[in-house]
Amino acid sequence: MRYIAPLTGIAASLLLAASAHAADTLDVDVHSVSADGVGDSLGTVTLEQTDHGLLLTPSLEGLEAGIHGFHVHQNASCEPKEDDNGETVAALAAGGHYDPESTETHQGPYGDGHLGDLPALAVDDNGEASLPTLAPRLSLDDMNGRSLMIHEGGDNYSDEPHLGGGGARVACGVIEQ
Repeated sequence: MRYIAPLTGIAASLLLAASAHAADTLDVDVHSVSADGVGDSLGTVTLEQTDHGLLLTPSLEGLEAGIHGFHVHQNASCEPKEDDNGETVAALAAGGHYDPESTETHQGPYGDGHLGDLPALAVDDNGEASLPTLAPRLSLDDMNGRSLMIHEGGDNYSDEPHLGGGGARVACGVIEQ
C-alpha cells in the first residue's frame, strides 16, 4: 500500500504533462474544395506552438506535385461562395488572408505584411506533403476561428500578380480549438 501514493502522483504528473502537450498542438483536417463544395479528406496539418513560432506539419496526399501557396484565411469555413461577379468560387467563404493589422500587403511569412502568408507547401511527385514549415510571426492563439488554405500554384509573397500568383483554392481546413 505504501507504493500506491507515489505511483498515483507519478501517474497524475504524466497526465498533466500529456494534457499540457495536447494544448500546444492541434490537428486540422484538410479537404479538397471546389465550386461544388467541400470534398474528400486529404489528411491533416498539425499545428504546434514552439518557442520560434507556429510549426505546421502536413500529412497530406492527393495533391498535385509542386509548390503551392499556403495561407491562413480569415474565416473558419471552407464552403464555396459567390464572388462579386456572381460566380461560385471554391472555399470563398474562408474570406481573405488573415490580416489582423490591416496591412493589406503580401510580404511572406518573414516580412511585415499580413500574417496569413505561410511558407510554401511542397508536394512531392507522389502527391504527398509532409515537410514541416515554420510561421515565426504566428502562434496557436491566432488560429482559432480561421482556416488553412492550399492554392493551386506557388506564391511569390507579393501583391503582383494578384495575391502572389497562388491561383485557385484547391484544399482547405477549418481551425477550431
